[in-house]
Amino acid sequence: MQHHSFPPTPPMGWNSWDCYGAAVTESEVRGNAAYMAEHLKEYGWEYVVVDIQWYEPGAVSSQYRPFVRLEIDSYSRLVPAVNRFPSAAGGQGFKPLADYVHGLGLKFGIHIMRGIPRQAVHDNAAIKGMNVTAREIAHSNSICPWNTDMYGVDASKDGAQAYYDSQFELYAEWGVDFVKVDDIAASRLYGTHLEEIELIRKAIDRCGRPMVLSLSPGPAPIELAERFEANANMWRMTDDFWDLWPLLLDMFDRCERWEGRPRPGCWPDCDMLPLGHIGIRSVDGGGSDRWTRFTRDEQLTMMTLWSIFRSPLMFGGELRDNDAWTLSLLTNREVLHMHRSSFGARQALREGPRIVWTAEGPDGERYAALFNTGEEPVVVSVSLAELGMNGSAAQGKELWSGRETGLLEGELSAEVQPHGAALFRLEG
Repeated sequence: MQHHSFPPTPPMGWNSWDCYGAAVTESEVRGNAAYMAEHLKEYGWEYVVVDIQWYEPGAVSSQYRPFVRLEIDSYSRLVPAVNRFPSAAGGQGFKPLADYVHGLGLKFGIHIMRGIPRQAVHDNAAIKGMNVTAREIAHSNSICPWNTDMYGVDASKDGAQAYYDSQFELYAEWGVDFVKVDDIAASRLYGTHLEEIELIRKAIDRCGRPMVLSLSPGPAPIELAERFEANANMWRMTDDFWDLWPLLLDMFDRCERWEGRPRPGCWPDCDMLPLGHIGIRSVDGGGSDRWTRFTRDEQLTMMTLWSIFRSPLMFGGELRDNDAWTLSLLTNREVLHMHRSSFGARQALREGPRIVWTAEGPDGERYAALFNTGEEPVVVSVSLAELGMNGSAAQGKELWSGRETGLLEGELSAEVQPHGAALFRLEG
């Protein structure tokens, strides 16, 4: 399938949600893009994604204002709110902002909700190139339980595909490289919206511009894995992930459930990395303006699990506020090489608080991630055979600290701190 030709490695970037909720501004997007270009681009970070409600002039946080008027064009398509994105004035949409991001050598993405704006339906607005109107293609009983912006689109109606085609035609004109579609992979009311996923897949294929398609929220049902793979590039395995240990602990089960599925163009998604300075205008996740509540050991656990599983990496904090520690998590070349190049990740051991994941490297190396989910330091040990290594001896390095292991005979063993991780590259 054509869309599986990209992205060949898990997408890496920044998303505005964890720090700015629905209220990010153009200057903040440009500032984070500039930081990424200067500090992160050389390490493979490339996507700059504007999250939800960029079309809502009065958005001030992650709390949505119900049933407010939105910015919309004459063909029922949402457009950026000019008071928040001044370069969109004169009908330019996101093109000037996308051009700026592209000029930095990066890629530009947006968040959308599935469906058609309720406002367009109530106004009986036009659909580009069709004699039908928004009201005629809307599925007014198909709604999002947490946001009032949209009605679903009835895929059986004449004009449904044309609406999505015109939407993605507009995004192609803007220069969009990445689209995160929400209220579609899973829903508390309706399950997975497979028909609209397929409408969107066709619209992207027809628009003439490659775009990564990311589906939210989760948990995406594993039973539909082949349908997700047939239509999208990434899909959420979880509901919104925040800086809370129980959510991180739960991710071990989710990764085990999706074990074996990550491959080029198809990336089960552990969700964003709530690291650094978050909650600036986003009050979700039970917090407010703060630095991540994860301890440093928990941050290492998250980065290690996401990386060996090969989840997309979408940083959620205000990049310009990063301290040296946070930046070090994003710029470890050997960890990022594993994230880009390894394969066959699997859980090798799980005994009480001790968990081990392993993966193969492209040059015959093996990776071993040792986790301690308990409340006290423990020694985590795994045999080289359990890691899939043929020999009885190996040597290697712990990638976060840079510490050499020396000669290993028969097993790998390390003391791991509570809620912590150690990540090894081994050669035998």
